[in-house]
Amino acid sequence: MGTQHLTDALIRGLPAPAKGNAITYDDTVIGLGIRVTAAGHKAFILGYSVRGSGRQRRYTIGSFPDWNATAARDRAKELKRQIDTGGDPLADIEAEREAPTVADLIERFRKEHVAVRLRPAVAADYERMIRDHVLGHLSEKTKVADVAFEDIDKLHRSISKAAPYRANRTVTLLSKMFSLSIKWKMRTDNPCKGIERNVEDHRRRYLKSEELVRLTEALTKADRDVADVIRLLLLTGARRGEVLGMKWDDLDLTAGTWTKPPTSTKQKRHHQVPLSPPARQMLAERWTRKASETFVFPSHSARGFKVNLWRQWTRLLKAAKIEGLRIHDLRHSFASQLASSGASLPLIGTLLGHSQPQTTARYAHLFDDVQREAVERVGAVITNAGKPAPAPVKLKGMS
Repeated sequence: MGTQHLTDALIRGLPAPAKGNAITYDDTVIGLGIRVTAAGHKAFILGYSVRGSGRQRRYTIGSFPDWNATAARDRAKELKRQIDTGGDPLADIEAEREAPTVADLIERFRKEHVAVRLRPAVAADYERMIRDHVLGHLSEKTKVADVAFEDIDKLHRSISKAAPYRANRTVTLLSKMFSLSIKWKMRTDNPCKGIERNVEDHRRRYLKSEELVRLTEALTKADRDVADVIRLLLLTGARRGEVLGMKWDDLDLTAGTWTKPPTSTKQKRHHQVPLSPPARQMLAERWTRKASETFVFPSHSARGFKVNLWRQWTRLLKAAKIEGLRIHDLRHSFASQLASSGASLPLIGTLLGHSQPQTTARYAHLFDDVQREAVERVGAVITNAGKPAPAPVKLKGMS
């Protein structure tokens, strides 16, 4: 070790030590030195003390001749200004190296949010979006702090070409993920903020009378468990995940009630609904031959109950010759039956478990026929005002 005025010519002439390395320090910038290894490799370094702790650190500026003496001296002065104001250049590099990646965020999101806070069906859907879309566009090695608005916008536009609704759902997932990343101190802002979502039209698909007849017929020939799930969806208007996760402890077949626990409902609160006689009868029959003390529809899956009906549902639709009907549309069909029977929107919302009136408001159009009948009755009364009442009809066998 020695002190000299470092120049390119001087550095080129420095010999390699027999072993280890040797450092020659600059005589103008304190701490700047050129390190020469036994293999002859030469690199500029800066030795410094961390302000406050006094910890001794050694920062590698770069190799010679990629860096010349003048450039290295300028960089050393820049680093020393950071150090004098409390900075620690080496700690910054270490922090960058150890900063959480997208893979780290996804792993924590799965463990601390998806697995413990989401209903099984939603959790499975999130996993599909992560696998098919998120990891298809964002590199797992990308630092969480480096994901930008442009990255999310590009992902959204890419998915939108084939599946505009799915693109919106994916951004919703990512927005939640990055909101949690702020809470977990992985970054300070949400890159999903400001993404313009695709316009969505609410589906208005309901089972027609003839379709219901065909579906009912197809259910008599389907797997019994699957058929019972579909029948319960038709009879209760419940969500698929609520029926699939139904537990015997949640049912009171004597009182005819089903109390859905917060873990199975979208609103995360208890929701008790009455069960119609056909639903109670079907459940009573399942009780007599139950295969599980816990779940009404048990399975060998990790969750202990059935989680997927897609293939069976597709086969049912084919058998019933029905097109364009989703499982969730059975819930809409239940609401349409309630509306046609004269049930009010608040009552429909209560039975469906809606927490917001505006959610139920989408079914307002179902009252068109009911409203028309009411208006026609009023019209008949007004039109016949003042006219003699029609003569009573004499019934056969009565005087």
